[in-house]
Amino acid sequence: MSKLLPKGHKKLLNAWAFYDWANSVYNLTISSAVFPIFWGALTIVRNDQGEIVNDTVRFLGYDFNNDSLISYVTALAFLTVSIISPLLSGIADYVGNKKNFLKFFCYLGALSCIGLYWFNLEHLWFGLLCYFLALIGFWASLVFYNSYLPDIAFPEQQDAISAKGYSLGYIGSVILLIINLVMILKYEWFGFESEGVPTRLSFVMVGIWWIGFSQYTYYYLPKGNKKDVLTKAVVFNGFKELKMIWKALQNDIRLRRYLSAFFVYSMAVQTIMLIATYFGIEELDWGEQNATTGLIISILLIQLVAVLGAYLTSKASSKFGNIQTLIVINFIWIGICVYAYTITTPFQFYVTAAIVGLVMGGIQALSRSTYSKLLPEDAIDTASYFSFYDVSEKIGIVIGMFSYGIIAQVTGSVRYSILFLILFFVVGLVLLFRVPKTK
Repeated sequence: MSKLLPKGHKKLLNAWAFYDWANSVYNLTISSAVFPIFWGALTIVRNDQGEIVNDTVRFLGYDFNNDSLISYVTALAFLTVSIISPLLSGIADYVGNKKNFLKFFCYLGALSCIGLYWFNLEHLWFGLLCYFLALIGFWASLVFYNSYLPDIAFPEQQDAISAKGYSLGYIGSVILLIINLVMILKYEWFGFESEGVPTRLSFVMVGIWWIGFSQYTYYYLPKGNKKDVLTKAVVFNGFKELKMIWKALQNDIRLRRYLSAFFVYSMAVQTIMLIATYFGIEELDWGEQNATTGLIISILLIQLVAVLGAYLTSKASSKFGNIQTLIVINFIWIGICVYAYTITTPFQFYVTAAIVGLVMGGIQALSRSTYSKLLPEDAIDTASYFSFYDVSEKIGIVIGMFSYGIIAQVTGSVRYSILFLILFFVVGLVLLFRVPKTK
């Protein structure tokens, strides 16, 4: 039985933030690090010299480029999330038992991660279904998790406790990733014959970690503050709010042009973040160096540098302005794409990862704060504006991932997909230049 604590209570705030510790292991291990490496090992056939002989996967009677297939499944999952998010937002605003919804999607995501243990090419549909449901469980649970913030914290507490959650998530995910990395690389220490079983066990550990540590959050979180009846109008309230914001944007040229720019360049940013590891697996010559170690080091490097990038970007925006800083960052992203097209060695990949981390943390933090600053001063329901922002970002991911997959499928190389992403940054730049200057 959960323990009821008053709003603003330290234990309640810490319990809420601790869900980040619980769920962030999915984002790092499944989205970014171990699963992409596992997928590459499962679907790529190499010769004795390490050259790729075959990277085609047969699924539902069709042959797919391995990168294309996983990008299509990822895009489909984000499309599903973008459709159900407004529904869930509407429910979260009115229903009296948000905790049950949070638990449902948490358990869906975590159990799906555990299901990845049985991922193999013979029953590919099951593995891809687990991957699909894990992504939905993670992102859908965040809708209810985020909606708790105004319920459990006073306005003056929200920034600090939100930042604490982010920090806990980073620390927890890195700890589990390091444990998994040791298990995979030093498998003989644990009595395994190869790195295959410990790799699969890392998916199980993500699910157990996610479910186990979230219990502390559930113990203190209230069921929900409101007790309104769940009606059809309530369920579709989120879509009504999105429609309302869309109409409001027609009369706000600054916000409309900025959101258009964000929508376009965010397609490329989010796609690069999701496919970076797949690119490293397929396009680099790792030689005698362990590719698993190198790729995970790159991911940790990106995360570490991203913190510095967010700080430096904040300083730059206060001196030169938000839009001007975003313009410079987009130019840097174009340079990254051009350079990434040419890289072949691990060292070049590390250099690229460091620069990506620097601008990744910056562009994400600055994009959201710029949007917040451009909101109308008389805006009553800022949550609706940010719901619109989140849905725009996810639809952008869908378009970016599908574009990436199609180019990789047609050309047979993900390098051309990276070049194609430059187009999104160029269009984003043009739209940023068109945002009217503000005081």
